[in-house]
Amino acid sequence: MKSFLISDNQDTLIGMRLAGIKGVPVGNRQEVLEQLYKALENAEIQILIVTQSVMEMAEKEIMEAKMQRDYPLIVEIPDKQGPGRGDYITRYIREAIGLKI
Repeated sequence: MKSFLISDNQDTLIGMRLAGIKGVPVGNRQEVLEQLYKALENAEIQILIVTQSVMEMAEKEIMEAKMQRDYPLIVEIPDKQGPGRGDYITRYIREAIGLKI
């Protein structure tokens, strides 16, 4: 199972590379979309990791892919600044199954 990271933060890329996860740096929305579609076309990638700021740049497209596809599993992680948009577990449950807890 191959994991892949899309991040706008060099520190996150380095940290994930140390854990054995390859990734690409992006700087704007267009780059995010290009890398997102490349990753979605790559059948080897089973887990796609995006940072919080990348999600903010292309939330609509990422969420569409997340909800319409079985693979890859798309996971959002906090930026190095830490979580800034509330409780991730509660939000993830709400997005995944539509249950408000």
